[in-house]
Amino acid sequence: MAVVQKAGSPDNASRRGLNAHFDRFASRAALWTGRSVIFLAALLVTIIWAVSGPIFHFSNTWQLVINTGTTVLTFLMVFVIQNTMNRESAAVHLKLDELIKVTGEARDALIGAEKLPEEEITELAEKS
Repeated sequence: MAVVQKAGSPDNASRRGLNAHFDRFASRAALWTGRSVIFLAALLVTIIWAVSGPIFHFSNTWQLVINTGTTVLTFLMVFVIQNTMNRESAAVHLKLDELIKVTGEARDALIGAEKLPEEEITELAEKS
């Protein structure tokens, strides 16, 4: 059975604080890693790794270095990207909902449509 906590409880406050810190970190990380200079740095590391292959005789350790590095970075970036996309998507939906509310000819049934099951979304789309 789930324990329901009041909005102002210390546990909720600490979770909101943790989420706020992660949101800020994810936003900064997404901005930082999305720059061309970071791509070029990653490309340079990959080239250096590839060129060093003959020096290390293309050993298992040589392969493990790039495999481990890219796997760990990919794993961590999934969470950063997902956090950023969730917040951006929620903001877009709020803005669209607000536009639907103030547009007299819009169907109010579309407000919050992103939360509906796929079948209901398809039915709404067919009625358009």
